[in-house]
Amino acid sequence: MAAAAPDSYSGPNWSREGFLNHSVRQIVRTTGGGSSVRVRLSNRFGTQPLRITGATVARSTEGAAVQTGSVRPLSFGHRSSTLISVGRELTSDALQFRTSPLERLTVTLYFAGETGPSTFHPEANASSYRASGDHRGDTSGTAFTTQEPTASWYYLTGVEVSGPAQRGRGTVVAFGDSITDGVSGTRDGFDRYPDVLAERLVAGGRPLTVVNAGIVGNRVLNDSACFGEKASSRFRRDVLDQVGVRTVIVLEGVNDLGFSESPANPCTDPNPAVDAAELISGHRRLIRAAHDRGIRIIGATITPYKDNVYGNWSARGEAVRNEVNHWIRTSGEYDAFADFDRALSDSDGRLRTEYNGGDALHPNPVGLAMMAHTIDLNTL
Repeated sequence: MAAAAPDSYSGPNWSREGFLNHSVRQIVRTTGGGSSVRVRLSNRFGTQPLRITGATVARSTEGAAVQTGSVRPLSFGHRSSTLISVGRELTSDALQFRTSPLERLTVTLYFAGETGPSTFHPEANASSYRASGDHRGDTSGTAFTTQEPTASWYYLTGVEVSGPAQRGRGTVVAFGDSITDGVSGTRDGFDRYPDVLAERLVAGGRPLTVVNAGIVGNRVLNDSACFGEKASSRFRRDVLDQVGVRTVIVLEGVNDLGFSESPANPCTDPNPAVDAAELISGHRRLIRAAHDRGIRIIGATITPYKDNVYGNWSARGEAVRNEVNHWIRTSGEYDAFADFDRALSDSDGRLRTEYNGGDALHPNPVGLAMMAHTIDLNTL
């Protein structure tokens, strides 16, 4: 994935060149509080074993700065450094570190040696920072201000929070493409629809946390050299293997439709014209996989994309979208459904003006909040 990725997303793309004597500082927001944390790292798409020289976690303040006195070293098998084989993932040892719901944490990774191309999440919509040298323990963040930040995450795939406050709680996974990823949200604003859903759950005292498993360009039926594995291929890793997962919300299909009308290029290939039966079959595979593990699965209707700036809408694709949405609403095969289409569409089947993030495809923060409020919390 890294080798074929575009040269930039939101800011520079560091994935191709990788890192050498670099500290990489990344910011996440937890959705539940607890007394300990574990950090998950991935070398799934790397080309060589990945040496993590050291890593820390701290409480975020502004930009790359962290709260004084909050920096704590992470360990891996009781060692400060670790090696992750090609194609593998690794979770740190549990660190006693008290967190509150919706708190921002900063993870800093230091790579003394050359990493090669990196596994990364292109559109995290949260600023990540890079500095030359070992700056794991820096609190001011000054060393990280000499280079332009990026809105991608590198190697970091999750932060697990545990402890007495998490006992009896479950996890909701928001699974989807760039709309779930929140690419038209506010950078560092944590206003993606899964973020707002997490806020609703916290405000309502519901015993659920939220994991965002959205990936830009994701499709139900086909892989992409730029955007990674299709939904059915990554569903086990990104949903079923999450800690304590109870429910998954699936929003997938608009890229299967749009890419089929796009000019051939390495990112959209293969781009066959899919029909409703094929898309429904792909959704059914996700439903079966979730039910086999006793996980509740909610289908979200495919959102409008008519007149989008990418020019890949077609009447044929719209007919498929409507047919799949009708199946999601009426078949009863999903345990419940969230009708994002009706919440966001105008009478002509376009994304409503007040929800348009600028390309007539991706909802803005107001639209993302509407999506979160469309979900009936009782269905989770």
